Amino acid sequence: MRVVGLMSGTSYDAIDAAAADLCLDGDTLLLTPLGMISTAYDDDLRADLAAALPPAGADLATVCRLDTRIGRAFAAAAVRADEELCGGRADLVASHGQTVFHWAEDGRVHGTLQIGEAAWIAEATGRPVVSGFRTRDVAAGGQGAPLVSIVDVMWLRGRPGVPVALNLGGIGNVTVVPGGAHGAHGAEGTGAEPLAFDTGPANALIDAAVRALAGRDASGEARSMDAGGALAARGTVHPPLLRRLLDEPYYARPAPKTTGKELFHLSYLRSALDSCGPLPAEDVVATLTRLTARTVADAIRPFGATEVIASGGGTRNPVLMDWLREELGGAGGCVVRSSDELGLPAGAKEAYAFAVLGWLTAHGLAGTVPSCTGARHASVLGSITPGGPGLRLPRPPATAPVRLTVGGGAGTDRPGHAR
Repeated sequence: MRVVGLMSGTSYDAIDAAAADLCLDGDTLLLTPLGMISTAYDDDLRADLAAALPPAGADLATVCRLDTRIGRAFAAAAVRADEELCGGRADLVASHGQTVFHWAEDGRVHGTLQIGEAAWIAEATGRPVVSGFRTRDVAAGGQGAPLVSIVDVMWLRGRPGVPVALNLGGIGNVTVVPGGAHGAHGAEGTGAEPLAFDTGPANALIDAAVRALAGRDASGEARSMDAGGALAARGTVHPPLLRRLLDEPYYARPAPKTTGKELFHLSYLRSALDSCGPLPAEDVVATLTRLTARTVADAIRPFGATEVIASGGGTRNPVLMDWLREELGGAGGCVVRSSDELGLPAGAKEAYAFAVLGWLTAHGLAGTVPSCTGARHASVLGSITPGGPGLRLPRPPATAPVRLTVGGGAGTDRPGHAR
């Protein structure tokens, strides 16, 4: 089955569309990457989305308009991916949508909202669309995140030691797969259960600081991120600000736990800065980069990780990656490598993961690991919107996959489409 996975994360800068050929061989799901394209939100849509997100308020008319506009943008990305990556022969689209609110209070998630109406995608592509993945897990008592944990568990099980999958998007999240851990769709060995949770901000506060404080680059363009870690490299970590930020209670909460820009946003940062006095933009960015490296390392260290396989936009920041390695113990600590080394391109891993989640749903299979999301039980995720006339779904397999193997394929971004 050829599946297009669509993803826009908490940085809301672009829609990633990754296509995969997925087939089941016994208890192993073989993923052959067909490539990824990335389509930036247009400036007006991105600005309107940013203006509506917490801590700002938005009326229902704004939400309706954004739901439609984002749905159309996702539809255009899906059409491109089908034509350019699948030769017009995609069987299914799996759309994460755009998270606009994650209702978490006192360690529990009560609701979550992703917009980008799937009907626009189904109408434009003629393909069935799986969407609304997170809500079912929340209804079952889970955090609704990190949903990629089931893919991480299948992908990393059997690796020696204690591998940890790390995603550095707007928010950081990890999946810990202890040796012999019970895995997706069954158990293996007698080891501990896998665990997954959000570590805190990855790029969220760094990006917020850059947009608010760093002005324009040499070409006159407004900065939106610390490209290549250049600002952090020029700055100096400010210890009082770092201590103030590390006092955030979220970091001490037990897993599973999730968070988002409902907590880690510009107003949150400004409140911390008010206690420290004026600082150069470079020093603020350096401090926030160290905050991300420290909190990720603090979250991983108790599990005795032997390797960290990183993905997401933060992997393109060499300062962040160097400081993460330093925080984890340097050469004598655990190995930090990119997911590219294991066959999944770091910039497309989450889009590929949602392609897998869509495949599971289409086959009537659960898409969660309860120990990772905190749910009472595993659930088949999402809703299916029919594409063309009629809806034909594949027959559920006799054996659910417990492993994921990445085969040869396009894997990396196509030329001219890299972000």
